[in-house]
Amino acid sequence: MSQTHDAPDHVSTHSTPRWVKAFGIVALVLILLIVIVLVTGLGGEHGPGRHAPSGSAGDDTSSIEQEM
Repeated sequence: MSQTHDAPDHVSTHSTPRWVKAFGIVALVLILLIVIVLVTGLGGEHGPGRHAPSGSAGDDTSSIEQEM
């Protein structure tokens, strides 16, 4: 009589390496942090005006509009 097995006798000994798990956790934490900053507005205003000096010294559009 031959033996028939429904399931394999051996279990795979290969698992995900520790560095892959650590990289995945770090990437997930960074993504969540970015989403939280974007949703809550903690990052402040973004755009070209963020790096321009404050006040009228950096506003050249008013002189252009007056000439037209």
